[in-house]
Amino acid sequence: MKRPDPFQALCPTRRVLDRIGDTWAVLILIALDDGTLRFNELKRRIENISQKMLSQTLKSLERDGLIRREVFPTVPVTVEYSLTGLGRTLSQTVHQLTLWAESHIEEIEEAQLRYDRGLPPAAGKRIPLPLNLP
Repeated sequence: MKRPDPFQALCPTRRVLDRIGDTWAVLILIALDDGTLRFNELKRRIENISQKMLSQTLKSLERDGLIRREVFPTVPVTVEYSLTGLGRTLSQTVHQLTLWAESHIEEIEEAQLRYDRGLPPAAGKRIPLPLNLP
């Protein structure tokens, strides 16, 4: 079998990379890494996600086999979401990306400021920004 090549337009790997690149999917995976949650618990945990977007993203993640949706016959119906084994492996990878982002956010913000101000990039070390620039 030929190895997938994500640089090719029709490579199925791109669909997985799209999912990983989706902010809402990543936040849901991180939230579920802490344990099983109900729909409204997820909605409260993830600020600014609409009910429609949360529902769509949960369906996509379930379709991909990354989360499990369990329905309980209560009044009203209770629905809980949790990670599958496959979802847990992805969640661990996403968690590492999150840690990287958290530990490098100051450098990224500094680089953005330098870029926006037309300054050259810092050469591998932190250089304080001049305070008197616009």
